Amino acid sequence: KEEPLDEFLIKDWGPNQEYPPDIVCVGFQEMVDLNAVNVTVDNKSQQRSQFWVDRIRTTLNAPQYTRNDPARGYTLLTQRYLVGLLICVFVRNPHNKRVRFVQTDSVGVGVMGMLGNKGGVSIRLQFYDSTLCFICAHLAAHRENVAGRNSDFANVYQKTSFDIGEEAIREVIRSGSLSQWATGSSSVGIQDHDIVFWIGDLNYRIDESMTTEKVLDLSEKNDLDELRTLDQLNVERAAGRSFQGFEEGVLRFRPTYKYQPGTDVYEQRPDKKLRAPAWCDRVLWLAQEPAHVQQLTYARSETPNISDHKAVYTTLNITIKDVVQAKREAVYEQVMKLLDKYENQTLPMVGLDRVSLDFGQIRYEEAKTLSIQITNTGKVVAQFRFVPKLDENALSKPWMSVSPTYGMLIPGESPATLNFTVSLNNHTANLLNSGREVLDDILILRLENGRDYYITVKAQYARSCFGMSADELVMYMEPVRQIPLDPIKRAEKFDPNPTSALCVPKELWRIIDAIYERGLQEKDLFLVSGSAGEVKQIRECLDTGAPIGKFRMQSLAEALVGFLSNLSTPIVPPTLFPTLEVDSQNIQSLSRKFLEELPPIHYN
Repeated sequence: KEEPLDEFLIKDWGPNQEYPPDIVCVGFQEMVDLNAVNVTVDNKSQQRSQFWVDRIRTTLNAPQYTRNDPARGYTLLTQRYLVGLLICVFVRNPHNKRVRFVQTDSVGVGVMGMLGNKGGVSIRLQFYDSTLCFICAHLAAHRENVAGRNSDFANVYQKTSFDIGEEAIREVIRSGSLSQWATGSSSVGIQDHDIVFWIGDLNYRIDESMTTEKVLDLSEKNDLDELRTLDQLNVERAAGRSFQGFEEGVLRFRPTYKYQPGTDVYEQRPDKKLRAPAWCDRVLWLAQEPAHVQQLTYARSETPNISDHKAVYTTLNITIKDVVQAKREAVYEQVMKLLDKYENQTLPMVGLDRVSLDFGQIRYEEAKTLSIQITNTGKVVAQFRFVPKLDENALSKPWMSVSPTYGMLIPGESPATLNFTVSLNNHTANLLNSGREVLDDILILRLENGRDYYITVKAQYARSCFGMSADELVMYMEPVRQIPLDPIKRAEKFDPNPTSALCVPKELWRIIDAIYERGLQEKDLFLVSGSAGEVKQIRECLDTGAPIGKFRMQSLAEALVGFLSNLSTPIVPPTLFPTLEVDSQNIQSLSRKFLEELPPIHYN
C-alpha cells in the first residue's frame, strides 16, 4: 500500500513548513527482494527506484508545501541504485545553479565479495564551494557478525571512487586542497570531501552479552541507557575498528528493528525466529571541520509502516564555503607573485635533522613513533611529498605509516615535523616468524623541482609466541624471545628433531596452569574483560620465560583467548570444519573421524 511520506520527509520543517531544507537526501535498502534473480539480473531495481524517486519528488513539491512558490520547490540532482539499494539527492531550486561536478558510484560487497546484495551507493557533488558526499549502505547481517560489518564498511569506504575530471580537480586545488595536488589524480574518494554523510541499514546490533529477552523488555519500556552502552556500532567506533572519525547523534529513540511488518510491535510471533531489537538504521557524518556540522534532530518515523524496520531521519545545520571570487583571485595573484619571486631566485632546498631511523626493539601489538625535522634551507617555497618506490604503489611497507605525507615550507618558516610510526599486528608477526618479512624499509621524500631524499627505517622484532603456530612452538624448550628469527641461526642453535618436541606449547601449558590453580572458581571468567596492561605483561612473561605473577583471572583468560585466536594456523584446520552433512545419526562416527584426523599437537 502507498502510505504518505509526509511525516518521514516533512515533519522537521516546522509547524508551518517555514524551515524547508536546502538539500534532501533519501536512502533505501531492500527496495526489492534480495533473491538470486534480483542480485544477478537488473530485474526490478530500476522500476522500483523510479517509483520511489517519483513519490519523493511528488511529496517534496506538493502544493501545500511549495505554496505555488517555485523557490520552495525541489529538483532531483541524481540517483543511483544497486539491487535493493537506492540513494537520491534533491536540492531546493534557488541553489540549483550552484551545484557542480555531480558523480555517482556503487560498490558491491555481498556474495563473493562483489555482488550487490550488500554494499553501498554514493553521490558526490560540489555545493557552492564545499564538496559533499552521500553514501547509502547495507552491511552484513546477523548479531554475531560484527567483523563482517566492519569489513563491509572498510571495503565500501576504500573502493568508492569518483572520476570528477581535471576541471573539478583544479577547482578544489584552487580552493585549498593540497591532498588533491599530492595524489595527482582526477579521481577522488570518500575521504576527499569536506563533509561525508553515511546512512543506511548498517545492521549493527546489541552485543550478545545481553539476552534477547532483556533487549526486548528494555526496548518496549523505552529504557535505552544500557542498550546504548552495548550497541555494537558505538563499541566498534570507540575502539577504532570501524567508522573511524565519524560522528553520530545520541540514540534517543527506540531500536528500529525488528518489527512485525505493518505494525508497531516487535516481532515475537511463535512461528518467527525471535530476534533482539537493534538500532540497525543509522545516520553518521564525517567533517573536515567538525564545528561545521550541527545536528538539530535525530529521530525515527513511524510511517511509512510497511517494513520490519522503522525509518530514521535527521536534520543537520552545516556550514558551506562560498568563495568571493574577486577576493580569491586577488589573494591568488598575490601569492603567485610571491611564489614566482622565490622560484626565480634558486631551486628549493630542505634540511633533514636525520635520514636514518632505528626504532630498536618492537613488541607484538606495539606502536612506536619517531620524528624527523624538515627545514626549508633555500630561498624558495619547498613543496615536498613522499612517493612510492619504483614499481610499487604504497609509500611504505604495511607496518610503517608516515604523517604528514606532503606539505609546503616557506623560506624562514619554522621546521615541520614528520612522524614515522612502526606498528606490529598479528599479520605482520606471522610474516616475520615465517621469514617473509623484515623490519627494514626505505622511504622516498621528493622535493618538487628538487632532489629526492632517502630515509632508511629499521627495527628489531622482539619475538612473541602470539602469532606463531602451535607446531613450531612445541619445538622449543627455551622462551620464544631467545629463538632467532633467522632460520640458519635457529638451526645452528636449536635441535630441529621432531622427536624432541613437547606435547603442547609450553606457553599454553603455563597460562592454563595459572588459571587452573587460582581461577576455576572465578565468576564470569571469560565474559569480563581483563586489563590491557596486564594482558601485555602476561604476554611478556610467556615470551621471556619470566614467572607469571598474580594477575587478575580475567586478564589471564583474555591472554589465553588472544593466544589461541592469533595462532598463525588454527587448532582446528579449515579442512576439518563441520559441514552440513553432520546430523544426529552420524555425529558420533564423524566426531571419531575428526579426532583421528586432527594433527597430534592440535589433538593434545
